[in-house]
Amino acid sequence: MNERVLIIVGIIAQYFMNEHDFSNEREIVEELLGAGFEEKEINEAFTWMETITLSTSPVLLKQLRPPQLRVFSPLEQKKLSIEAQGFLTGLRMKGILPSDIEEEIIIRACQDDEGQNSLEEIKSITILSLFASIQHDHFREIDCIFEDKLDKLYH
Repeated sequence: MNERVLIIVGIIAQYFMNEHDFSNEREIVEELLGAGFEEKEINEAFTWMETITLSTSPVLLKQLRPPQLRVFSPLEQKKLSIEAQGFLTGLRMKGILPSDIEEEIIIRACQDDEGQNSLEEIKSITILSLFASIQHDHFREIDCIFEDKLDKLYH
């Protein structure tokens, strides 16, 4: 994914987290155009977000069980940076990220044709996956992930 498209996705996610009105998509597009982004990039960001959101299956109820060990396949290791692998493992081991959502994130990352996914790209995919799966239940977790303040999740 293009870095500028990833930035646009982040801006749109921040709008959503700050509860801006999404009834007029054109206003957001005009602001992004005014900030120097191209219409093609903006459309690509919205298309990517829509694809991620619509393809997510509903999350099953969490079951109380200890976290399972997840070993990344060679393809997954190629597609996820070491930092991204550690990030996902850390979220799962801390009970923040259910394993089914983690699998969706990994699958989406492996479908990206542009090489290895960075930590920032995986964070964006994680945020969008959490939005799509449990829209309002994880706003606090999403804020903490976006701001790199994972320690706040426990206090």
